[in-house]
Amino acid sequence: MTLPRINTNIPAMRAHRSLITVNEAGQKNMERLASGLRINRAADSPASLVVSERMRGQISSLNQAIENSEVSISLAQTTEGALTEINRVLVNMRQLAVHASNVGVNDPQMMEADQAELRNSIEMIERVAKDTQFGTKALLDGSKGANGVATGNGLYFVAAGEDTKSSPTQGYEVTITRAASQATRTGTTALTQEMIDAGEVLTLTEGGRTVQMQTDKSMTVETVFNDLQRRATDAGLNLELSGDENGLLTVQHQDYGSGATFTVASSSGGVLSETANVPFHVDNGRDVAGEINGEEALGEGQLLRGRDGNSNTAGLTVRYAGELAPPGEVAGNVTVTQNSLIFQIGPNEEQTSMLSLRDMKPTSLANGISNESNYRSLADLDLTSFQGAQDAIRLIDKAIDETTSFRAGIGAFQTHTLESNLSYLRIATENVTASESLIRDADFAKEMADFTRNQIVQQSAVSMLAQANNHPRSVLALLNS
Repeated sequence: MTLPRINTNIPAMRAHRSLITVNEAGQKNMERLASGLRINRAADSPASLVVSERMRGQISSLNQAIENSEVSISLAQTTEGALTEINRVLVNMRQLAVHASNVGVNDPQMMEADQAELRNSIEMIERVAKDTQFGTKALLDGSKGANGVATGNGLYFVAAGEDTKSSPTQGYEVTITRAASQATRTGTTALTQEMIDAGEVLTLTEGGRTVQMQTDKSMTVETVFNDLQRRATDAGLNLELSGDENGLLTVQHQDYGSGATFTVASSSGGVLSETANVPFHVDNGRDVAGEINGEEALGEGQLLRGRDGNSNTAGLTVRYAGELAPPGEVAGNVTVTQNSLIFQIGPNEEQTSMLSLRDMKPTSLANGISNESNYRSLADLDLTSFQGAQDAIRLIDKAIDETTSFRAGIGAFQTHTLESNLSYLRIATENVTASESLIRDADFAKEMADFTRNQIVQQSAVSMLAQANNHPRSVLALLNS
């Protein structure tokens, strides 16, 4: 047994140390219960603090990415709404063109009225393209996409995508090794009046549609050609017929390339088909071939497209309308400026997505369509003649296809990129927040149990300190004896 000492009260020091320790523990319990956090300062757990702060930064970024995606969806919906109106106007324009083509009934005043209404529709598209905005950001005027201009005879810029890189100042050089051609069939045997009187049967098939005509004695060679062309046009066949002074019949597909084919047949060998009553498939059209920026490009009809992948020209499309490859094979240059919209849809760097909004002004719709009226775009349409109305239908159909394809692209971007990403972000935010809570938040049940225990120990330590302070008084008994 340790004898009591007066100068140094070791039991009191021990009791005091225990009291300090339990007081500090109690204060931590109270701080955690008051703040709801297990870690209030770096000293509480340095490693856990580092991990939780990183998670807090990730959670904050995830929440901002969610807001970014929601706003981006609003922009996509605004754009799609404007395109819906342009689509409606284009449908009305097509109806006007079909009405104007009915020249057997229409008089000049009616066709002028159709043209006036068409012009108003074109102005409406121009206005929508210029005025559609999200905040102050114009969406459909071509300033928020990949835009370009081509220089060279017969060379036209058609489109560029999100993956197309901006070209150097001099542009991308375009070389053409083969011009596109149309599938063509010229008979080897002249159509004679005797064949017509005998009831010659001529058959044309294109795009799943078939026209068949049998001649009679009331017809001439010229009326046969004209009647067959009319029937082909009425049936929607993209074929043009012509005949020379010798009676040889030529059928040519209106579109360029290897994909534009048709089938002909005649009851007399050589008039259309090589063998009597045996269909002859015509597929001698060729796609354009060449290079863009020194890289082999893909040809489809008169369109030359840059290859996908890591190519600078991925998504770039130009049209070469020449009948022959240019001298030296260099057709010209195309200059591209990349201004596609960039959306930050993730919480970290480079977690972005791009969307190219094309130019929807009439001058940029239905470009690169061969037609007899020499229309360069939707803005040039004229319904005051039969041929003009017929060509207008072709260009309006192309404009409708371009608009609906653009709408589909925006819809796919909204659904599969923005909305799908938004769903993932919300799940990720929930999971990361739960993880951060496990590290940082206080366990109230545990803290309350520890706080109660520390209060009891604190009271006991105070009591023992008082006892320890009284213990040296036993020495008085020795002094008094």
